[in-house]
Amino acid sequence: TMRRVVRQSKFRHVFGQAVKNDQCYDDIRVSRVTWDSSFCAVNPRFVAIIVDASGGGAFLVLPLHKTGRIDKSYPTVCGHTGPVLDIDWCPHNDQVIASGSEDCTVMVWQIPENGLTLSLTEPVVVLEGHSKRVGIVAWHPTARNVLLSAGCDNAIIIWNVGTGEALINLDDMHVDMIYNVSWNRNGSLICTASKDKKVRVIDPRKQEIVAEKEKTHEGARPMRAIFLADGNIFTTGFSRMSERQLALWNPKNMEEPIALHEMDTSNGVLLPFYDPDTNIIYLCGKGDSSIRYFEITDESPYVHYLNTFSSKEPQRGMGFMPKRGLDVNKCEIAR
Repeated sequence: TMRRVVRQSKFRHVFGQAVKNDQCYDDIRVSRVTWDSSFCAVNPRFVAIIVDASGGGAFLVLPLHKTGRIDKSYPTVCGHTGPVLDIDWCPHNDQVIASGSEDCTVMVWQIPENGLTLSLTEPVVVLEGHSKRVGIVAWHPTARNVLLSAGCDNAIIIWNVGTGEALINLDDMHVDMIYNVSWNRNGSLICTASKDKKVRVIDPRKQEIVAEKEKTHEGARPMRAIFLADGNIFTTGFSRMSERQLALWNPKNMEEPIALHEMDTSNGVLLPFYDPDTNIIYLCGKGDSSIRYFEITDESPYVHYLNTFSSKEPQRGMGFMPKRGLDVNKCEIAR
């Protein structure tokens, strides 16, 4: 019998390719706020980037084809009175985007069909309910007009965007800052990573914690936790020796991780982007100049390293294109 040396994988030869210079967006003053969000969001029509704005907060929305040098006077979305910390495109409508800001509000914007010709200052709806800055916004994956926001007041609010009212307010579940929130595939559960080193799985309808894990990663630096398609949870964080780690957990039994890998000693927070169709996770670190990708499998080693894409420039932010915006004729599986 021949010994199988290499684990069989459809994705052993995934590789990244940078676009040519004439396909880039140039001269964009990316925001300088020290907040670990992705600073950038993209869908099949537009790319949105949080930018530096004097006296308030703003983000750019560019049609995908508008490459090249972006003029300093290009119109922005600028209704917030404090810096914008997070943005998220609505999965059900490519012209609707939500933004959370230091001014304690969440705003939802309607972008015109062909992009902006004038700066946009009037949101469709302003969602007020947080007492401190709002660092996270995330649309519900399956229900229309449902938006989650999380603030530095340690509260998570789920909004009905159509009426502008809060549907659910989870304000007593977290005792410390919330680093990130992730919906599961159908939007019935959320998982959160928090500064108290806990990962919690919450049922927002029952308003109760279904599972939690203390000291998911021992290190003090920010963690991330995301749901995978099969209901498992993938986390990134730091070890006690400040090495970057990634781990895979089963929420039904959070005692021990299914897999735990140490990566390197860089200090940038690893932002995971997950593709449920191929079961590949792309890890982008802020300040890194590489993107690593891993395949999640059912058999050991569970988290299987595939490859690394390296570039010359360090990353400031990342956005992940939804599947329907990819060029399948070129065998593109992620952008």
